[in-house]
Amino acid sequence: MMKQRRLLLWMLGFLCLVFQASNSYAQELINVQGTVKDKKEKTPLAGVTITSLTDKRQATAADANGNFQIKVPLNSKLALTMTGYQATTVVVKSRQLIIEMEAVAGALDDVVVVAYGKQKKTEVVGSVTTIKPADLKIPASNLTQAFAGKIAGLIAFQSSGEPGKDNADFFIHGVTTFGYRKSPLILIDNIESSTDELARLQIDDVSNFSIMKDAAATALYGAKGANGVILVTTKEGKESPVTASVRLENSLSTPTQNVQLADPVTYMELANEASVTRNPLAGYRYQKTKIENTRLGTDPLFFPATDWQQMLIKDYTNNQRANLNLSGGGKVARYYVSGSYNQDNGILKVDKKSNFSSNPTYKTYSLRSNININLTKTTELKTMISGLFTDYIGPVTGGSAIFAKIMQTNPVLFPAYYETTPETKYVKHIMFGNSYDGRYNNPYADVQKGYQQQSASTINTQIQISQNLAFITKGLSARGLVSTQRYSYFDLNRSYVPYYYVASNYDFAKKTYSLNPINMVATPGVIAPVGNPTLNYVPGARNASSNFYSELALNYSRVYKNVHSVSGTLVGIAKSSLSASAGSLQESLPFRNLGVSGRLTYVYDTKLASEFNFGYNGSERFYKTHRYGFFPSIGVGYTISNEQFWDNLKPVISKLKLKATHGLVGNDAIGTAANRFFYLSDVDMNSAARASSFGLLQNGFALNGILVNRYANNDITWEQAQKSNLGAEMTLYKNWNMNVDVYKEKRTNILMQRASIPTTMGLPASALASTMANVGEASSQGVDFDMDYTYYAKRNFWVKGMANFTYATNQFDVYEEPEYSYDLDGKTVVLDNKTHTGKNIAQNWGYIAERLFVDDAEAANSPKQQFPLIVANANTQYGGGDIKYRDLNNDGKIDELDMAPIGYPTTPEIQYGFGMSMGYKGFDFSVFFQGTARRSFWIDPVATSPFIDDQRQLLQVYADNHWSEDNRDIYALWPRLSTDLRNNNLQPSTWFMRSGSFLRIKQAEVGYTLPESLRRKFRLSNARFYLNASNLFTFSNFKLWDIEMGGNGLGYPIQRVVNAGVTFSIR
Repeated sequence: MMKQRRLLLWMLGFLCLVFQASNSYAQELINVQGTVKDKKEKTPLAGVTITSLTDKRQATAADANGNFQIKVPLNSKLALTMTGYQATTVVVKSRQLIIEMEAVAGALDDVVVVAYGKQKKTEVVGSVTTIKPADLKIPASNLTQAFAGKIAGLIAFQSSGEPGKDNADFFIHGVTTFGYRKSPLILIDNIESSTDELARLQIDDVSNFSIMKDAAATALYGAKGANGVILVTTKEGKESPVTASVRLENSLSTPTQNVQLADPVTYMELANEASVTRNPLAGYRYQKTKIENTRLGTDPLFFPATDWQQMLIKDYTNNQRANLNLSGGGKVARYYVSGSYNQDNGILKVDKKSNFSSNPTYKTYSLRSNININLTKTTELKTMISGLFTDYIGPVTGGSAIFAKIMQTNPVLFPAYYETTPETKYVKHIMFGNSYDGRYNNPYADVQKGYQQQSASTINTQIQISQNLAFITKGLSARGLVSTQRYSYFDLNRSYVPYYYVASNYDFAKKTYSLNPINMVATPGVIAPVGNPTLNYVPGARNASSNFYSELALNYSRVYKNVHSVSGTLVGIAKSSLSASAGSLQESLPFRNLGVSGRLTYVYDTKLASEFNFGYNGSERFYKTHRYGFFPSIGVGYTISNEQFWDNLKPVISKLKLKATHGLVGNDAIGTAANRFFYLSDVDMNSAARASSFGLLQNGFALNGILVNRYANNDITWEQAQKSNLGAEMTLYKNWNMNVDVYKEKRTNILMQRASIPTTMGLPASALASTMANVGEASSQGVDFDMDYTYYAKRNFWVKGMANFTYATNQFDVYEEPEYSYDLDGKTVVLDNKTHTGKNIAQNWGYIAERLFVDDAEAANSPKQQFPLIVANANTQYGGGDIKYRDLNNDGKIDELDMAPIGYPTTPEIQYGFGMSMGYKGFDFSVFFQGTARRSFWIDPVATSPFIDDQRQLLQVYADNHWSEDNRDIYALWPRLSTDLRNNNLQPSTWFMRSGSFLRIKQAEVGYTLPESLRRKFRLSNARFYLNASNLFTFSNFKLWDIEMGGNGLGYPIQRVVNAGVTFSIR
């Protein structure tokens, strides 16, 4: 009994001690608030992981302002970790902590990703622009739409907003060649990729985004670096607990601007004017009865007034985007895995009469897995697997084509469809409207009759092994990489042939009419094909390709006596690609490239840097004497601010670096795959064009002959670019960072068609057209500038600003073309205005329009205007109210010899952007402006001419401002109206040329980050809600459509997007 009582007392005592200890521990937990800063720059550090060493379940992360909260016991220890910074441990001595972390030398901002490796900033002499991935985040699934105005040296513009067809065009330093390939080389994780792959890359997955512009930066890519390089690296796992990050977005998109069309009554009144203004005896197209009944809205089925825009275009559409990624790992293995889903929907209305949708819809699915494994202390294995899968559904003719038809369809000729009447109650198909012979556009029928489907899949796999070779010599390492890519694509159409109807026998009293089928059966004079309500399947294109790439690199980096830094890289690559959709024997053979590249860098005491680069490449395209090309470059840099005598200036100019480079890079993409082997003749052994006939006419026969399509040319070789660059990097007051580059480029050996070979040489037309040589030359020059400003104040307030500016211009230096001349009084006069030499590569060419002719008499007494037909069967007559052109050569007539360079190029020469962001505590706001200048485009007079063939629409601006007998305004926007195309007014000229300059509020965003106290309740390491928008407002003198679309204004419009999203992380 005593033993039991003692045991009970011991148990009660033990429980009391445990309760007291746990209660004491609970009392020792305090709410610690802290701020983490960079030790050198004193700026807040976002994303630092803070973990309690007492209880590792207690962990958090610093927010955008470097602030954090965590509950831990007093005098416990906190461990702070972040990539690029030394791990830090602090003791909790109070509830308020300010912790400074020291950056690891050669990490983060001290490192720049360059060709085949990384370099410290002090070593970089090439022109490389690096942008933070966060700065490329926009409310869209297409990454290329974020480029314009964001990256110095990159010119980008977008001409369509159709889902899946909305890639921006972009060029590094503008267009620098008139050869076959003008676009830059795109590398994602060192693997050559397509524009579509870059466009659909998820910004959540991007670790680094750089563009390389000069020879020093691109020489290692040799034959592929002439047009610059876009280099993207994706994220890798870090040594940390598993972190799950999620981004969810839902957006509304609507056209930035709709084309304004005239109302139906105005349309008919001006169509009557167009009919009689050139021929008073022609008569009116529309009788007063029809016009008046249309005005009154009498029976819209017989007196239609179809607003095709309102009927087929929605005010807005809804899009969704989602991304999930997991990252983490330990000392042996680290991983980054992500998946995303995007759905972009079009703005076409689809009637429920069909059981399918043809509204443009573009879905993308992407997967990525990057795994790093330390096989040994000196050996790392990296595997990278990514997949991109896209599905597009849209109208059979395409979304942009539907928009063009909407803008070019008669609004009063027929309704979109007819409702069922007692006499047609047994008709099961849609009775689409049309007129007479069924030849007219009915965009409603084009939307309803079917859909096209496109699907593409791209899978990339990469294995890389890195080996530290310090056991041989310190600083030596090697890397081996193999990669394979598989791509497949198919498209198909499912559609039926619509039945068209026309109304007749209208009874005004009873308001009844008859419906007559137009194409129920084959009928003489009816153009529309015979209707068929069955949905048919039409297979489309099929494509499949495979690429294999291997790379072996040797790297060396070492510092001697803390002063002499020496580094070098030697890389060998081999690439092979194969297409299953070859159109010829030449295209069916594997495409192969080999190359060796190297870089040698020497830096003295972080002040003076020098670098030598080279690329030595082989291409199968050229004859053995030109098959290999050597592309060297040199560069020097001087960080003058690291000199001792600069110390007194550092409070003002804390950094100043000057650099210069010069070198040669190449381009082997000088022709299509069909023109692959220039050193081999292309001979058709069974040509019908060279057939010979034998025997009598009745019983004769023919044998095909031999035709030479192209003669062998052993002298065709690489296109070359000689590039020079001067640059400066500067930091003022530790907050202002500025970079400027001035460049010049000379492009030679541009492959072009020979214009000096006369037809009398006897070559067949096919061989004459394919007679080419490396005789073209061009030059370009420009300047890039970017700056950013950061200010962190006390009490959690910060402000950031940025701006960049790019100017890029170019010209033809050598362009083989015929001599433009004419005879004047027995003398040959040469026309300089027609030659390309000295003109911009993307120059607009046309006639100088002075004004409109006052009347027919002036037109008859002016130089005769005689032009080649722009459109077959265009009317060549002209008179009062038509465009009057300038006779540049004073030969008494206006013809092609009077064409001249007009306006600015079609590619912008100037692009810029500026913006700012600010935050206070958890709130943040940003706005970004983007502008373009020195660009011109044409309003297409063919596409916008009204009343043609009884079906073209009338733009409201033409209705408001055109020449007429009552308004003989010789500067009216549109010439004299006509019911046919007038060849005189269709010519490219200054009359329809417009400036492409604009300034746009490209993006604005407001966000809120949840405080630590709320995040802890939901076990979140980070959570942010935001509302943003893109393409908000445009400042421009051009009002017809979105000016960025240029001459494509009747196509699918660029979209304004309003987006709501949330991002959060769980650790």
